[in-house]
Amino acid sequence: MWDSEHTVGLHHIKSFNYLPQECQQMQSLRDVQRPAAMRKRITRVGSTGLEESVQKFLESLGKLNRAYLTALEEKSLSLLEAEIAN
Repeated sequence: MWDSEHTVGLHHIKSFNYLPQECQQMQSLRDVQRPAAMRKRITRVGSTGLEESVQKFLESLGKLNRAYLTALEEKSLSLLEAEIAN
């Protein structure tokens, strides 16, 4: 589903026999949402007035040209989110 997760049984899934190009288009539509959510997290953390070095780190994360964070980047962002929550 678009904004949430749902578990369905395989017997409820109908194959539409999409062509590989159509599958790629669907993947690209889904990937558009990921960077927006990632940028929202980065912006939320960055707007809390943290140290300049942390701000620069967040700016560099925001400028990444990919739709995901590495495991270390994700851990770092999660740590900063936890820090501002306290």
